[in-house]
Amino acid sequence: MTLDKALDTVMQLSLEQREMLINIVQHRDIENRRSEMATEAREAIADFHAGKLKPQSTQEIITTLRQSLNEVTGT
Repeated sequence: MTLDKALDTVMQLSLEQREMLINIVQHRDIENRRSEMATEAREAIADFHAGKLKPQSTQEIITTLRQSLNEVTGT
């Protein structure tokens, strides 16, 4: 199904049904993101316990974060 076909189908619903659909999709997206975050957290904890992570100072972490932000924004 294409996005256009899905939108055409959705637009055939009543306003109340469309609002319910939007609510359901938003909640499912939130739950999916929570699940992804939980998986990432479990992996990070496993890496920590396996000794794959090295201790860093706060300044090192901030510098690394700034560098990765600069790479994303191209600045």
